[in-house]
Amino acid sequence: MTVVQQKKTAQRIGFKTGEFIVYPAHGVGQIVNIEEQEVAGHKLELFVIDFQKDKMRLKVPVAKATAIGMRKLSETDYVDRALKVVQGRARIKRTMWSRRAQEYDAKINSGDLISISEVVRDLFRADNQPEQSYSERQLYEAALDRMAREISAVNKMSETEAVRLIEVNLAKGPKRGAKADADADADADVIIEDEREEAA
Repeated sequence: MTVVQQKKTAQRIGFKTGEFIVYPAHGVGQIVNIEEQEVAGHKLELFVIDFQKDKMRLKVPVAKATAIGMRKLSETDYVDRALKVVQGRARIKRTMWSRRAQEYDAKINSGDLISISEVVRDLFRADNQPEQSYSERQLYEAALDRMAREISAVNKMSETEAVRLIEVNLAKGPKRGAKADADADADADVIIEDEREEAA
């Protein structure tokens, strides 16, 4: 198959060489090549995807790319929605941590920016809040990293700037910024009950 035919096949699926994509289990990567390999007597077209930050290269069969959830970068309006999500009130289920950790991990590996932003929102701790456990911190940082990588690729900014943008939006959320004191009176009963349940 010629390079022209390879490009045509890849474009039918909507992906092309040089493009940044999101792979659910690894986050943002770049398609560096489309190559053909013979596997068990069958010719297979593969996307060659580089994940520079992880120093990893992945080969994904073109035919299975969409089935495994590989997608284009989010549109800017979807990024804006994700940033609005992190401004919201944390929604933490009262289930065992191991169950919640599995749910957070599944959201991070879903590749969906909104789901990832929900994990960032739910696990974020402001300076005046209790410390995170080690496993909470690990999941928070994984979600923050995935979210920042996609925002940096979409908005063409550095990952550091993307993290700063996320943190600015987190600070706008309830109980996190300057208006925390004003809101505290209205929600004091709920917070105390929540803390008691957490401790129980």
